[in-house]
Amino acid sequence: MAEPVRVRRLTDQEGQKLQQIVRRGSTSSVRYRRAMMLLASAGGNTVPVIARLVAADEDTCGR
Repeated sequence: MAEPVRVRRLTDQEGQKLQQIVRRGSTSSVRYRRAMMLLASAGGNTVPVIARLVAADEDTCGR
């Protein structure tokens, strides 16, 4: 099995933009869920935790 994918360390500006998307909500549910996945991964969460957080299959979240 392949290693889980991890995001690189986010810049302050990137983190702020992702948090803004999540806080305000987005007209696009895909954009919102992707922002949640990136923030959760950057925060060190595992794939199963991220999958539960965004109600997605683990394969969708980076396995």
